[in-house]
Amino acid sequence: MALAGTHPRTFRAVLEYDGTDFHGWQVQAGRRTVQGVLEEALASILSARVPVIAAGRTDAGVHALGQLVSFRAATGIPPERLAAALNSRLPPDAAILSLEEAPADFHATRDARSKVYRYLVLEGRTPRPLLRRTTWRVPVRLDLRRMREAARCLVGRHDFASFRTNPGPEGEGRGTVRRVLRVDLRRRGGLLALEVEGEGFLYNMVRAIAGTLVEVGRGRWEPGRVAEILAARDRRAAGPTAPARGLVLVSVAFGPPRTAGRRRSPGGRKLDPRPPARPRMVRKAGRRRPGPPGEAMP
Repeated sequence: MALAGTHPRTFRAVLEYDGTDFHGWQVQAGRRTVQGVLEEALASILSARVPVIAAGRTDAGVHALGQLVSFRAATGIPPERLAAALNSRLPPDAAILSLEEAPADFHATRDARSKVYRYLVLEGRTPRPLLRRTTWRVPVRLDLRRMREAARCLVGRHDFASFRTNPGPEGEGRGTVRRVLRVDLRRRGGLLALEVEGEGFLYNMVRAIAGTLVEVGRGRWEPGRVAEILAARDRRAAGPTAPARGLVLVSVAFGPPRTAGRRRSPGGRKLDPRPPARPRMVRKAGRRRPGPPGEAMP
């Protein structure tokens, strides 16, 4: 509960959720959202409304293994007890993985330096019921070599207008230029995983990249066409927007903002989105240069 006379403290947390039954992250009147259920759980503990900020506003149906959030609350409850209390009140499709006190000025959106998204494609004609909520099933085996060749041109700082579905719900005042740090593709059994790490993303950008690379993998387009699509700056040139269910926000790296007029050494702290006992399925990202956060939903 909130304590009279207690000074507000800033908290930083990592949140995991199955996005299937949520209408995205952001609070919407009359709709079930991740932000909504988290703020309701906090209010029930602290007897006060506590706004929660996220590093990225995931869209309806998109999942998260490591969504970074922050909030300020006047409470004397230790972080570990607050995390336990939240998990006892959150629905089964959302959970706090870690929670700690942060510097007073920490802001999950502004302090995010990069994000890692993973898109999962299930190859083949055989349905996999246990994977239906987290994968896009494509009925053929994709050509991984061609997809990797096509993806090389996406790494770096580019205008990704061809991979944006509209300006997004709230527009994008920073234009359409973003910096992608890496694009990895790998196969494990019948699952093909696309991972994209970037300093910021446009609305539906990762899903548009996934849809475009699948066209290449199916043999419908040559790998070189992706560079042409990038140069076109026209959404109509790219492939389809892949379904939301295959996309997951894996992790968020954060750190202090860039100092004007002075170069900073690369890097940003990343909270591990999974308990230590679990084996990591994704290798840690390499060192990176800090950059502006992306506020759109990939």
